[in-house]
Amino acid sequence: MPSVATTGPSIGDALAGAPLVDTLLPSPAGDGTVKLVSDSSKSVAPRMDFVANYTSFGDDPREFARLAESNGFVGVGCSDHVFRTAGYPHLWVTASAMAAATERITVMSSFSNNLLRSPVEFAQAALTMHWLHDGRFEAGLGAGWLEPEIRGAGLPYPSPKDRARRFREAVLIARTLFDERAVRFDGEHYTVDVPVIGAPGQAAPPLVASLGGPWTIEHIAPLVDRVELKFGSSTRGGVLDTGALAASTRGHLAEMVAQVRSVAPTTPIGVFAMIGIGDRSDTDALRRSLADGLYADFVGEPSAVLDALRSLGELGIERVQVSELVKGSIARLGEVG
Repeated sequence: MPSVATTGPSIGDALAGAPLVDTLLPSPAGDGTVKLVSDSSKSVAPRMDFVANYTSFGDDPREFARLAESNGFVGVGCSDHVFRTAGYPHLWVTASAMAAATERITVMSSFSNNLLRSPVEFAQAALTMHWLHDGRFEAGLGAGWLEPEIRGAGLPYPSPKDRARRFREAVLIARTLFDERAVRFDGEHYTVDVPVIGAPGQAAPPLVASLGGPWTIEHIAPLVDRVELKFGSSTRGGVLDTGALAASTRGHLAEMVAQVRSVAPTTPIGVFAMIGIGDRSDTDALRRSLADGLYADFVGEPSAVLDALRSLGELGIERVQVSELVKGSIARLGEVG
């Protein structure tokens, strides 16, 4: 949807990276968007889109989504866990509530947990969400990673190799169901036979994959409509590894972008980033624990964190999905203007 400023630069303009200017020009891409340009240069500022990731029962997801929409985020995402240190709301129930509470922004699964759910259920739910909410859904699928959660739910927890290959098969099944509305698949991890799915004639949502390792990038990136990179190898061991976050570098992220481009030259690339914005009492210790890694740049004052996130555009990143390391960080990011 077009975004037009009436009295001055909006929070959404700040999030998107537009300079503080007073001229409106239509996008040269002809996509209906309106961009602010500087009177002195008439050049369009690089754009970075932001998605707000909802994770806990601490906030009403409907209010969370409304605030994100009013603050200029292009979308909201909902995580898919049963529990970590606390319980999580159900992905599909929560995503539907957020979509019903908003009018314009995209709602996405971020990311449907492939160790908890069948890819057929994922495809059916995603098609239904896209149909009911006027084409505003993005179908995000992830491999699944949290070992205590999966075993606690009474499900098998595969080896890293098997998780990756199971994930690829799930993406193949979902891709076929979105494109053909039927699938017959006989693989190593799934055998499915679905003669029909979804409403007749309806459009399919974009298929998005959360990718982090070289094998999944090579074998899954060419199959999807958008890649969201999870950099830092912070979940590969089955738990969240803050040491791995601290070791993440800008160079490592640049290498991942290059890997995607080698197999999917035109596929849009986003990144998942955890942020910590607040008083120094909330952020100083966290920032020290992240040492000199890239994630340390995402902890601190709102304007500094926003600048660090926007700078990822220099690497070829088009969108950042933000999740909170410090409670309230997303709202504080949205207030920067």
